[in-house]
Amino acid sequence: MPQEIKENAVYTTHEAQDLLKISDSTVKRLLKRGVLRANKVGGQYRILGKEILRIISPELEKQSEDVYLKIKKRAVDVINKWPQ
Repeated sequence: MPQEIKENAVYTTHEAQDLLKISDSTVKRLLKRGVLRANKVGGQYRILGKEILRIISPELEKQSEDVYLKIKKRAVDVINKWPQ
């Protein structure tokens, strides 16, 4: 039975490997190339669920990017109105 990937959950490289059904060397390669973003905690990588979802669902990443760009534009517009 497929396991649900929770966006805000934190996964180890082994858990990510199991969820993505890829080898340990592939996980390491994705981390090294920056395809899979993670933080190192105590010498071990920790991967947010949203990073795993981003890899398997590019359209979700596109939606996130669009929302981010809209928010960024609003922030820049507000800053540009500040007196110089």
